[in-house]
Amino acid sequence: MEEVFVDASAWVTLADKDDVHHKEAATIYPELLKRYGRLVTTNLVVGEVYMILRRALGLPQAISFLDGIKASPRIVKLCSTEELEEEAEVILRHYSDQDFSFTDAVSFSLMAQRKIRLAFAFDRHFAAAGFALTPNPI
Repeated sequence: MEEVFVDASAWVTLADKDDVHHKEAATIYPELLKRYGRLVTTNLVVGEVYMILRRALGLPQAISFLDGIKASPRIVKLCSTEELEEEAEVILRHYSDQDFSFTDAVSFSLMAQRKIRLAFAFDRHFAAAGFALTPNPI
């Protein structure tokens, strides 16, 4: 079953109707649900999104996000493992010229492990790490 990775930048953009890319994200998201069997994210991404939404949009929006992740049979939230985190450290050292976060590097490790090539993200770090992005970067 083909999978696409969903980054924090996409989740936040979907949730924030005032975000400059919200319309674009809201158009892409249903297409991804139709095209891909699973939308994959991680517990680290979910934690990042929760805090961003909590601070920017308030508790109800942050809780709604958590509920939506849990309720969707198409969204798979995978937990970081020691193996993924060790690989993330290798990535962080290898790409020392980039300002990847630890969460980014774990995401890259997970994508490589699961052979996921496409990320739904507004974070150009995914392209810098060699992954395809939707929407396509300009």
